[in-house]
Formats: sequence, structure tokens, C-alpha cells
Amino acid sequence: MRVVIVTESFPPDVNGVAHCALQTARHLVARGHAPLVVAPATSAANDADASAPCPVVRVPSLPLPGYPQVRVALPSRRVAAAITAHRAQIVHLASPFVLGVRGMAAAARLGIPAVAVYQTDLAGYARTYISAGESTAWRRIRSVHAAADVTLAPSSAALQDLEAHGVPRVRLWPRGVDAVRFRPEHRDEALRRELAPNGEVIVGYVGRLAPEKHIELLAGACRLNGVKVVVVGDGPSRSGLEETLPGATFLGRRTGDDLARIFASLDVFVHTGPFETFCQTVQEAMASGVPVVAPAVGGPLDLVAHERTGFLVPPRDENAVRDAVAALAADPALRAAYGAAGRAMVEGRTWEAVGDQLIGHYDQVLADRTVVAA
Repeated sequence: MRVVIVTESFPPDVNGVAHCALQTARHLVARGHAPLVVAPATSAANDADASAPCPVVRVPSLPLPGYPQVRVALPSRRVAAAITAHRAQIVHLASPFVLGVRGMAAAARLGIPAVAVYQTDLAGYARTYISAGESTAWRRIRSVHAAADVTLAPSSAALQDLEAHGVPRVRLWPRGVDAVRFRPEHRDEALRRELAPNGEVIVGYVGRLAPEKHIELLAGACRLNGVKVVVVGDGPSRSGLEETLPGATFLGRRTGDDLARIFASLDVFVHTGPFETFCQTVQEAMASGVPVVAPAVGGPLDLVAHERTGFLVPPRDENAVRDAVAALAADPALRAAYGAAGRAMVEGRTWEAVGDQLIGHYDQVLADRTVVAA
């Protein structure tokens, strides 16, 4: 099968959309298919593309004002040209918003089936960044995804949101986790002594440091005796968070085996963002054998078993986050039990398994197109 993956983000970017697009390309190659990636250009793309699992076509882009880590593609004929030259049988649109809209339009003109993958809560971001525009964001989401043969939602909450806002033909497609890279055995006692020299319970956040993540909700946890908060990641909110979270250690962006070592060395993982359509870092923490505290909204509802693998707390509630962290910090046996249960829950959620599910969705779309044509 010849597949063009049109994605708003791709490595060297570090985010959920980029990671999922990379894993999708890898799996398609491993199964004998022929993917091509179309993504926004970045200054560091050449080195990353050299190690990509398939060819990558870069489209000119500009940094998003105020958030230079995010690139926005400029109008270009390269999208349609790449789809045509690759002789695509299906177009995969990863979190379509700007570049994906052009990919959808090109697929429609060329009569090629399109699968749209919903990954970003644009309506939630609109509320965060412009204090309005939620209805406009949903109109755009509905317009883009309604044109696709099928929309794949990463969680039951995202699927319900899409259907409630009139998006047709929605199916569930979750995300995999690398349970070999992320595992409890990577716990590093030397690193733990470096991060918590007085033997504190280490509470970690991993992800982008941006307003929509509401990382400031960790402030209460920072004030707990015997707790050390560690923040991994980078983004426009870092300088403000360094003031808001007294005593927290900021490690910056970490990837690969280094990130896996940090995950496994945590005692508690906390995610604070209320706009997650899935939340990959929750799965990575669970694979690392670490209990999770996350908001009871969006993707975490499918991932965290309340009072079995961690705690689900009311979104945007600093006191609830603090109390959940305090309960886990005070009970090593509870942390161990929740961590072990989390590891057991995600061990079978491999990228291979969910990649095969994706190929099944492709096959169904192609079969449906064949029936209509007949």
C-alpha cells in the first residue's frame, strides 16, 4: 500500500503528533508498505530526515508567533505534487489544521481516499490562547474532518466530542507505547540521589511547557514536605513556571533512553493539562511502573484506572492535585501497587498492535471506496 502521511509536525519536533506520525511511518515500512511523509520544514530537519524510516518532503513554514517551537506551513504546491508523485493509494492526515487541509483538498481533487487522525483539542487551545473562538475552532474541525473518508479519534472522550459536534464517520484508534524502552528496570538510584539528595519523593511532569498544560497546578505539590517536583520539557511557559513552582527542578527537553531513565526514576507522575485527546506521557509513565495523577477529563479517562493505577482528579484543581500527590507520597506500598498495575495494563499496547489496527482502517476505507465505485 502506498501511503502519504501529511502531518503538521514531525521529528525533530517533540510532541504527540510528531511521535505518532513517526511510529506510523515505521510500522508501515515494517509491514512492507510504502509511506511518504509531508511535513513543515524546520532548521534542524535535515539530520532528522536522514534517519527517518521513509522519504520526507518538507514544505516551507514559519514559526508560530510567541511559540517558535511550533511551525506553520506556508501555501505550497509540494503537497499535491508529493501525493501525485508517490502514486498514493491513501492519504493519512495527522492532526489536520493547516498543512492537513491542503492535503485533504489535494486528495479530494485526485480522488484518493483520506483518513484524518484527530489529535489536538483545537477548541481547548482557542479558549486558552484567545479566550474565545471555540465555536470557530469546532467549525474548522468539522469542515476538515467531514471531508475525510473516516476520522480516527484517540480516546472515547475525543470520539464523543467529535460526534457531539457533528463530525461523521468517527472510529476509535488509540496510541501505542514502547514498553521495552519505558520500563521499571531503568530506575536509576544515582539519578534519584542527584534529583532528591535528601531522599524526597520525586514527583514529575513530562511534556511541553505551555499555557494549555496548566503546569502551575503543581504549585501545591511543591509545598509538600518531603516532596521534590521535577519538570521535564521546554516551551514558552518555562520562565514563568520557574517562578511559580518554588523548589522545582527543571531538566529541559529530554528524549530517548535518557527520558526513559527519568520516567522510571520518578515516584509519582502528574499530568495537569485538561485538553488532552489522549496523553501519551501517561502511558509512558505507566509502562515505567509509576503511579499517575491526571485530570478526570479527555484522554486520561481511558488510561488511568482510578484507585488502581493512580488517581483521576477534577481538572484545574490545584488542591486536588496536591492531595493526590500527598496520598501517594505518604504510602510507598500504594505507589508500588499502582505502578505495577499500570505496567501490567499497558504492556500489550504496542505500536505494532495499534499500527495493525490502523492498517485495518485503511483497508476498510479502500474496500468502501471500491463498493461505491462498483
